[in-house]
Amino acid sequence: MSETRCYPRHANTDAGEIEFRLMARADEAAVLAFAKGLPTHDLLFLPRNISEPKVLSAWINEIERGAITSLLAVKDGRVVGCGTLVRDPHSWSPHVGEIRMVVSLDVRGQGVGRALSQETFALALGAGLEKLSVQMTVDQRAAIALFESLGFKAEALLRDQVRDVDGKKHDIVVLGHNIAQFQAQLEAFGLPEAVRP
Repeated sequence: MSETRCYPRHANTDAGEIEFRLMARADEAAVLAFAKGLPTHDLLFLPRNISEPKVLSAWINEIERGAITSLLAVKDGRVVGCGTLVRDPHSWSPHVGEIRMVVSLDVRGQGVGRALSQETFALALGAGLEKLSVQMTVDQRAAIALFESLGFKAEALLRDQVRDVDGKKHDIVVLGHNIAQFQAQLEAFGLPEAVRP
């Protein structure tokens, strides 16, 4: 899925230089430490709790199977973010991908999330996907604003969709981005290279 992009790649952010690399089984311990350092609320939009070792192991199995591509954002040898592109070529929606992204508290607001989301978006373009979705709890305003700035628009509100460890229910917002329409608009303006990975 990432043939058109070479890794590792680097980006300069306000948090310093960030290395992006594809996640592999060798990263399991580092990703588990990263996930355990995240507030539980930040994990609610994910289908499973990635701070559980068995869930992380299953995630890596999906990476090795080719169903998921995950990018790690690494600063000074420590995982500070993860962007994942999920797609199912055998479903009724092989043209649609889902982005899942989490970033450490200590680098938020410093451009790491933006760089990671742009890199994950580029992976989706390289995979030939036509539409992307992303979901998060409605109170994650900074994340919603970030994805809206990339052209995502609200498509659904799922009320009481997830329940946290204290039993409190939370709403989930689903944002979508029609890549095919975006590419067609750029081509109409003579700018197709703007969306090439």
